Amino acid sequence: MHRIFHTIRTALRPDFGTRIYLLSLVVGLVGGGAAIAFTYGLEFARFICLEWAAGFRPVHPAGEITFDFSGLAVSLYEGRTWVLLLLPALGGLVGGYITWRLAPEASGPGTSAVIDAFHNRRGVVRLVVAPVKALATVVTLATGGSAGKEGPMVQIGASLGSWLGQRLRLSATQRRLLLLAGTSAGLGAIFRAPLGGAVRTVEVLYQEDFESDALIPCVISSIVAYSFYMGVFGFSHIFDFPGALFTDVRELVAYLALGVICALGGLLYIHVFSALRDRFFGRLPLPPYMVTALGGLLVGAIALYDQRVLYTGFGVVQQGLWGQLGLRALLTLALLKILATACTIGSGGSGGVFGPSLFIGGMLGGAVGLVVGQLFPSLPAEPAAYMVVGMASFLAAVSNTPLAALIMVTEMTGSYHLLPPLMLVSAFALIFTRRFSIYQNQVANKFRSPAHLKDFTVDVLQNLRVADILPGLRHAADPVVTNDTPYYSLDAVSRRLGLLHFIVVDGERRVLGMIRLDELELPADEALRSLVLIEDTAVTPVEAVEAGDDLHRALEKVLSSGFDKLPVVEEAGGALVGHLTHQDILRLYDEEVDRIGQTD
Repeated sequence: MHRIFHTIRTALRPDFGTRIYLLSLVVGLVGGGAAIAFTYGLEFARFICLEWAAGFRPVHPAGEITFDFSGLAVSLYEGRTWVLLLLPALGGLVGGYITWRLAPEASGPGTSAVIDAFHNRRGVVRLVVAPVKALATVVTLATGGSAGKEGPMVQIGASLGSWLGQRLRLSATQRRLLLLAGTSAGLGAIFRAPLGGAVRTVEVLYQEDFESDALIPCVISSIVAYSFYMGVFGFSHIFDFPGALFTDVRELVAYLALGVICALGGLLYIHVFSALRDRFFGRLPLPPYMVTALGGLLVGAIALYDQRVLYTGFGVVQQGLWGQLGLRALLTLALLKILATACTIGSGGSGGVFGPSLFIGGMLGGAVGLVVGQLFPSLPAEPAAYMVVGMASFLAAVSNTPLAALIMVTEMTGSYHLLPPLMLVSAFALIFTRRFSIYQNQVANKFRSPAHLKDFTVDVLQNLRVADILPGLRHAADPVVTNDTPYYSLDAVSRRLGLLHFIVVDGERRVLGMIRLDELELPADEALRSLVLIEDTAVTPVEAVEAGDDLHRALEKVLSSGFDKLPVVEEAGGALVGHLTHQDILRLYDEEVDRIGQTD
């Protein structure tokens, strides 16, 4: 009977995939709730700052979630739009100070920070990033900053997923999956695009690849978050699309021309954004929050020329879809939005670059549609259709996400009949911009990602044994300390050697574990701290590398430990014979690959 119950428990015990799917569902619920809270907070702050204080009422797309706060108060500065010159600067100052003091990684576009966390930080995003990013973005957008809502939702969802993975002590691989699931939840909810949010999450990490293992968790979390969000606010597309159809094959030539224009516009957008961020704002001898304030002041100056560049701009896109914008307005707004977004986000303001990319692409598409209609009256050229295709084409060009671009734009507008030109132009525009991206932390493919290092080093590293390479290793510092060493002595050694991770051994050189100085919680009293020994602190047990292990097994142990090095012993429970660092393994791998290449 006991064996029968054991068999049943084993069969019902969730495996790795099932656990991740269940956790993705939880992340989706939390991400959907975060999107709801963010929407309420942003709308109220927008009313207070833009409508009540400045008397400026941005237009909204037909399906955007809005609230009527007009009964709360009469506008203090009705019609005095000169306030808009100073309002974005104030928002930049406050938002920049919040991120500078609490979470510097929350500044700028959130997607780039998440990409960096996936590739280079083992899927770790601090939980404090979620509220800081939300608050800073609300301040930035509510005061008129030119940015998108996806940046905070991406980083908020990612931090929640990463935090859950850390609390459950999941591996780095599992933690990365939950990080992406949280990202997908935020996107799927805030843009009402569950499939597009999932596909974009797995596609935006690379220029030539996508994270296939994360697709199902991302789909689950995105659908759950979307359902939660829309269950509260109602189901609708963000934009009201007139319903133009693709009925004439000859239009494909015009759409291809639009692809070229979007590619060129995308390159201009990337270069202007990068130049202002790195060569102007990045070199100013000012505190970060003063730089963001200056960026906001420049946005206010641009708004004095045309206020429609403020906020997300989705309402202006809606006007274009309804045919309410002329050719000059479309082209002018595209250029001004490039400058305003570069000033807002490039200066360190908190927000996303996805939304502005849709705006710019839509303006360029609408302009091409008007020109085609005037030059070729026999073609059924509908500017609204060209706007939708331009949105997807421009987004694909600047972010290297052709599939996600066409899916998200289709879900946001309901323009399913335009899939043929959407597919063609998105891929075509990407051809010209493959080597460029608005997201600086994108890598070419999985081969270039530290997250997949162990996936591509198995064959090479399995041929190398730790015992064979250990005698040839030379380290500048010895990161070994006995358990009876006083903490103040180790602290002095740490400062002299520049090390934070140490191996702890007993008097017989047997490994007791590892210690991480940057996470120690010590008494505040200096006298008490002087009495603390290493054995009194948090020594973390680790699985030591054995001399008989191959380097692939050693790499797995190092990556799963969370430390930059591990002790090496002759056998389990044996005395310490050396240590092996992550950099040692990478260097030996490169040397072995070079040796194999020379013999071939």
